[in-house]
Amino acid sequence: MTQLPVSVVIVSRGRPEELQRCLLGVSQLQYPMFEVVVVADPDGVRAAQNMPFADGLKVLSFDEPNISAARNLGLVHAAGEVVAFIDDDAVPEPQWLRYLVAPCAQSDVAAMSGFVRGRNGISYQWKARSLDALGEAHDLDVNMQQASILKPPKGRAIKTEGTNMAFRRSVLIELGGFDPAFHYYLDETDLNMRLASAGHTTAIVPMAEVHHGFAPNPMRTKARVPFDLFDIGASWAVFQRKHVAESLHKDQWGRLRAQERHRLLRHMIGGGLEPRDVPRLMRRLAQGYLDGQQRRFGKTTLPNHPVAPFEAFPAGRRKSSFVPTRPMRFKKDYAMAVERTKNGEIVTLLNLSRTVVYHKLRFDRGGIWIQSGGIYGKADRKDDMVCITTRARRIAKERARVASQRGLSED
Repeated sequence: MTQLPVSVVIVSRGRPEELQRCLLGVSQLQYPMFEVVVVADPDGVRAAQNMPFADGLKVLSFDEPNISAARNLGLVHAAGEVVAFIDDDAVPEPQWLRYLVAPCAQSDVAAMSGFVRGRNGISYQWKARSLDALGEAHDLDVNMQQASILKPPKGRAIKTEGTNMAFRRSVLIELGGFDPAFHYYLDETDLNMRLASAGHTTAIVPMAEVHHGFAPNPMRTKARVPFDLFDIGASWAVFQRKHVAESLHKDQWGRLRAQERHRLLRHMIGGGLEPRDVPRLMRRLAQGYLDGQQRRFGKTTLPNHPVAPFEAFPAGRRKSSFVPTRPMRFKKDYAMAVERTKNGEIVTLLNLSRTVVYHKLRFDRGGIWIQSGGIYGKADRKDDMVCITTRARRIAKERARVASQRGLSED
């Protein structure tokens, strides 16, 4: 596998605690040559500077609500041949970069995207997707064990997920990076369409996994209930002007408005919104769409050479261990895991009860991977309701499920 130098860019705004957890996960990455570029608001800057490895970070202050401009700032300072992006409310698996960057061994690969697991740490939030000529995403069927190198048909593109994607730096510079007209939404979708139009190839890498938590932000709650739809409307207007035939704008916008209204009604029925919130949010969507009709867009000129040299993150090679435990001795084993983590190990605790409770996996603020659930409970939600097995077999099954991403040895 290739060992190209990689810049990991993390944009953060309003989520200093989540940023620290993300950085803790990044510090466990098992890849020989990467740097970490943090682009954050003042609270995020302070949070990054309080990490024990702060001297190994490139920390940039940026206090505008524009993810595209923030990513471009990170790109300007990124000195790796490959630039990877992860959200501040996400955590990468320790072998993430190893798998994500491997397709670069093929010279025609310009972009890479991995799979994203959701809040329970096991179910997939996003897998492989393509984009049609309208910029709308559709699921793709790919090999789950190896990278798929894809060049889409004319007018279509391969979707990279914003919280788990990487690009050759030279290609991003050539394309002008991210368009600042997209403040919050569709920023990578626009880039994907430009990549495809330029004839570039994208690799979908299922084994390159991150865990995405959907932490709250100024636009939505943790449950994804929206506070505002202005930037969604604005981004669609910009996207249509750039990529969609004008004759199709009205029909697409009508369909998108209906989809957003349906989403709001679901949240209202679920108790997340009041009835009066629905018309208010729909008005904001329409106001954003009008604003997007006026936004300036175009290719941004970015410097060919990074403004700062490569600063390798001090990530040493770590042993990875898998420790089965039980609820009655979890506290003791957790204390042991904390000490082993402090000594440089990557520790996974499997806390099994004699129940049918569904499994959950989380990366906690102590830097420990914790999976909990019943011996007979589901891990993969597609499994049978009850798993008839023994404790030893269940331990072996769960260890095997995470071994490749966690870097566990076969002994």
